[in-house]
Amino acid sequence: MLSPSLEDYLEEIYRFSLHNDVVRVSDIASCLDVTMPSVNNAIRKLSEKDYLIYKKYRELVLTEKGRRVGKFLVERNGILQNFLKAINSQCDVKAEAEAMEHYLSLPTIRAIESLLDFLENNKECRKKFLEHCRYRKEKGLGLINGYAGK
Repeated sequence: MLSPSLEDYLEEIYRFSLHNDVVRVSDIASCLDVTMPSVNNAIRKLSEKDYLIYKKYRELVLTEKGRRVGKFLVERNGILQNFLKAINSQCDVKAEAEAMEHYLSLPTIRAIESLLDFLENNKECRKKFLEHCRYRKEKGLGLINGYAGK
């Protein structure tokens, strides 16, 4: 298992590799808005764990293991973003999915994936759910933000 930080690096390297022939350390630093030394440190760790091959001043090349895990990380993030959209969450979907992905177990993400599939195949259920959400909002029902001042 990778740390959340290393997962983020691997996910971004994989994403970048899907649309670019060459992946460089500077590309990843730019995408993640981090310093080159931070990327180099992550690259070294990912290389030691056989997720990628990197020779100094050359491009990054994902190993089979790196591609497999990178694909999983991208798909996991997509499932969570789709879930947040399906439940009509009024949040920064990308940031929220990023926060969730490192803390939910695989069985929970699979359950979310099944729920999404169910909602896609039962559009009337999602419609009723959204109507219910509107009703609750109109009635002022639900969790009240205890951090918000009066």
